[in-house]
Amino acid sequence: MAPRHYTSVLDLSREETLHILKQAAKLKAKWNSKQKISKRLRGVTLATIYEKPSLRTRVTFEAGMTQLGGHSIYLGPNDIQIGKREPAADIARNLSRWVEIIMTRSFAHTTVTELAENSSIPVINGLSDLEHPCQALADFLTIQERFGELRGLKLVYIGDGNNVAHSLMLMGALLGVNVVVATPEGYEPQSAIIERAQELAAQSGATVSVTWEAQAAVQDADVIYTDVWASMGQESEAEARKSVFASYQVTPELMALSGKPATIFMHCLPAHRGEEVAAEVIDGPQSAVIDEAENRLHVQKALILWLLGK
Repeated sequence: MAPRHYTSVLDLSREETLHILKQAAKLKAKWNSKQKISKRLRGVTLATIYEKPSLRTRVTFEAGMTQLGGHSIYLGPNDIQIGKREPAADIARNLSRWVEIIMTRSFAHTTVTELAENSSIPVINGLSDLEHPCQALADFLTIQERFGELRGLKLVYIGDGNNVAHSLMLMGALLGVNVVVATPEGYEPQSAIIERAQELAAQSGATVSVTWEAQAAVQDADVIYTDVWASMGQESEAEARKSVFASYQVTPELMALSGKPATIFMHCLPAHRGEEVAAEVIDGPQSAVIDEAENRLHVQKALILWLLGK
């Protein structure tokens, strides 16, 4: 049988996504009750490929494998030099003979898809320039924990229409969450992603929209989400982006415009206080960023178990 991969939010149906979230909640409850080590993945090895540095992705995948009784191997940028020393296809074919599952944190989404197309074992997208699906799973688990029900909530993403925005739009639409992306002109999400998210939203009874007006967007928001203005690989644009995005900072005043005291703030981290978010917000009582980061651990464990059929 061909392996199941998780290269995109769209690789799972609504029912499968909800199943992963349900299983992640159970795994988290076990972790919190001090049932820390399982034997479900005894003898199983995860190979992790990193083109970009990481705190949350590396620690949560490695710790998650340990907690499930398995093992993780770290392959850094200088270890295999994917696409330079040898092509992704050859790497996938070799790893398929040695380990049971692969995770890659890559610059180009084509690297992720090339690995998956040539692998006989599951491949997980730990981040690419197009999507960040594991982050979206953690985000919606966090939102579900806070509000109980996902359908009908309003999530507003403020900032660059990047990989995080793409995955939030797609998963929100899939799960019946209304998603608004507020971004400067010229920095909108990819049109193909917007169109696909709107198609999914029409099926789930939700809405997905893009605007340049951040203050209007956040009215009635249950969740206000942001990310850095310049992602890894865009360092040369960082200074120019500061002026373009200056009016898109998430401040206490912007949070208040939701009109809902229960509105939460989210960020995939790392964050630049004083740029995309004010310190008073990210370090304040409405912030859910640490819960969100913790939940990367649990959703990834659930995802790995599902992909391996364990």
